[in-house]
Amino acid sequence: MNDDSPRARLYYLFGPNNTPQRGSWLARFPAGIFAISLGLFGLAGAWRRADAYGLSSAQGISDLIFFPALAVWIVSVLLYLLKCRRHSQAVLAEFRHPVQGALLSLLPLSALLAIFLLQQPGQGIWLLACVCALGLNGLIACRTVYLLAVGKLPHNAVTPALYLPVVAGFLVGAMTLASLHHEVVAAVLFGTGVSGWAILEMRVLGQLFEGPMPEPLRATIGIELAPPAVATLAAATIWPGLSAQAIAVGIGMTMLPIVSVFARYHWWSRTPFAIGFWSFSFPAAAFASIVLEAGHRGGWPSWIGTLALFTATAVIAWLVLRTLALLFRGRLLSQ
Repeated sequence: MNDDSPRARLYYLFGPNNTPQRGSWLARFPAGIFAISLGLFGLAGAWRRADAYGLSSAQGISDLIFFPALAVWIVSVLLYLLKCRRHSQAVLAEFRHPVQGALLSLLPLSALLAIFLLQQPGQGIWLLACVCALGLNGLIACRTVYLLAVGKLPHNAVTPALYLPVVAGFLVGAMTLASLHHEVVAAVLFGTGVSGWAILEMRVLGQLFEGPMPEPLRATIGIELAPPAVATLAAATIWPGLSAQAIAVGIGMTMLPIVSVFARYHWWSRTPFAIGFWSFSFPAAAFASIVLEAGHRGGWPSWIGTLALFTATAVIAWLVLRTLALLFRGRLLSQ
């Protein structure tokens, strides 16, 4: 499997016939569904920042996004727990899979972001929930790093999905702990996430620059945009006194990944729409948030942050409409 062409389809993702495995819809219920909640939570957080910085009606829009997102997340969790009970072997197979195992971290990631938005530092239940989510993400991250370290990760399984447990999980965890007033531990997690980014960056980019990702995974290329934007957002959250110039450095670090992703537009844009395209949602929301932060702290013209926020909103609104279309056609879980 390590000798596969980098352009080869991940046949072991779907089976030897390159077609999705059939069976109960619950058994096929993907962990990737949590990318929907993650993106919506991120957008709600961006609008909440806009409200704090004086954009009228922003809080109402934030609530309008957050509460439906929370409902979607709760339903997704309940369904996945039911899947764990009725199809435990399928869940175990996902955990052991070199790509699907990394995507499982979307569950704790979305939970951490929900806790961050709820922001209840005085109640121990939120800290306990945060620790549990971090524990699950840590387990997934350790397995991912182990597969990389001992050379057991197939060559064409080195994709941006690996960033989720090893980088994003720790960075979002750092933000959440900072909101719960545990800044020192948050700083430790921030360092862990940045070191994970450094470990993965050359491997992932080297693989991406060799040629197109396997077709079933092309929609997830949006995750490539996440590390610089999320790292900058985490830093701005942990250290409220961080200057606009420092945040601007993070904005600059996001520019080349954006160019890199859209330079390959001709091959990922031809992929039929699937849940994987929600990989663009959280990076877009995080980028809007850091532009808003930099604009507020540096006294930039307000239209810059507003433009970034409206762009992220338009991207996620498009994803919502396409996802609803799949749902109404009964094809959401057939992707």
